[in-house]
Amino acid sequence: MSENYSGATQLDPALQEQLDRYGFSQVLVVHRQMAVLAASRPNFEQIDAHFLPTPVVLQCRTSGTVPHAGQPSVRHFVRLGISLGYVDHDGLAGLRSNPSIETIYAGRTVGIVRPVRTTAATLRRSLTWGIQAMRIDQFWNRGLTGKGVRVGHLDTGVDVNHPALKGRVAGFAEWDMLGNRVADAKPHDSDVHGTHTAGTIAGQAVGTRSIGVAPECEFFSGLVVEGGAVLARVLGGMEWMLENNVKVLSMSLGWRGYDASFLVITRRLRQQGVLPVFAIGNEGEGTSRSPGNYPETLSVGAVDRAQHVAAFSSSVRFNRDQDPIQPDVVAPGVHIISAKPGGGYQSMDGTSMATPHVAGLAALLWQAKPEATVDQIELAIRQTCVQLEGDPLRYGDGLVNPLAALAALTGDTKA
Repeated sequence: MSENYSGATQLDPALQEQLDRYGFSQVLVVHRQMAVLAASRPNFEQIDAHFLPTPVVLQCRTSGTVPHAGQPSVRHFVRLGISLGYVDHDGLAGLRSNPSIETIYAGRTVGIVRPVRTTAATLRRSLTWGIQAMRIDQFWNRGLTGKGVRVGHLDTGVDVNHPALKGRVAGFAEWDMLGNRVADAKPHDSDVHGTHTAGTIAGQAVGTRSIGVAPECEFFSGLVVEGGAVLARVLGGMEWMLENNVKVLSMSLGWRGYDASFLVITRRLRQQGVLPVFAIGNEGEGTSRSPGNYPETLSVGAVDRAQHVAAFSSSVRFNRDQDPIQPDVVAPGVHIISAKPGGGYQSMDGTSMATPHVAGLAALLWQAKPEATVDQIELAIRQTCVQLEGDPLRYGDGLVNPLAALAALTGDTKA
């Protein structure tokens, strides 16, 4: 988008369509400053009057009228520098005239990257094949277990009563179907996806069996999908992760195709020291998901035991100079066994299963070099990947090579 004379950029076509069709639209407002990085706290509340109150929005949906009465309802995410609410044409004009606003997008529907296969499974070996293939046990032998590194997880929640996850969750938060933070929320999984991905990141050994890459990381899980005001829930989860100073954010959700709505948000995560590790999608070659397909994310595709890129794993080439091929890397994502809510284990296929392997690896690397920057961690992972057979478009830089990444980051030639 190009700049115009007013505060915000040119109008998002999706936003214009929403306004023309309904007379109002949900908007994601990007402020030029974040409170956490500004010399003085920006006055986000100065724009409140431009938003429609929630009761008015509900009335709009049923009657098509847009009365201008009541108190505005808008959410401000100060660490992200984002506001979320509903506007009509007049409200949008007021926002666009404000020089403190950088960009305005229409609200998008966010969904989880669903596994393509889920089956019951028994964990017969001491290590899952993914952990074994990545030689993660050699990190553990060096005392690198993720200890002291905070890892964030936005998903369907987590079952903390599972033996592999009991006592492993340092923080949990939930946002309800209206996007409100649930007070004193008790950790749980509203589905099965979150417990599976959590287990791959942070699961501890149960007897002689291990499913988690970083079994001693400080694990923070937010329940943000599915259903309801998912966009507000995901933004709330990201804000909460920043409040808790996580270093890695594992997220297997988004929307199909390229859309720049979260581009600034992703950049701001990195500015505040967070490495976004996002799934690229399960729709196959020629497809991708936002925000996983942004240059600012470490996007992850899936391979099987034979180091073949899974047919479902998304991949695409963009007409851009920076990071044109997506995904950036691939990791184990087929027949991945991890924790099942209620106890036991199950096997899943998906880039959602590959993503937590890479997030856990990032935690191990950060423990090895705590002073490393986001860029240094990502570069160590990407520049040491193993090239695979076939079209590089399908795997980006290649299959993650954890011990080589450790050597590149720390200079340890024994790694």
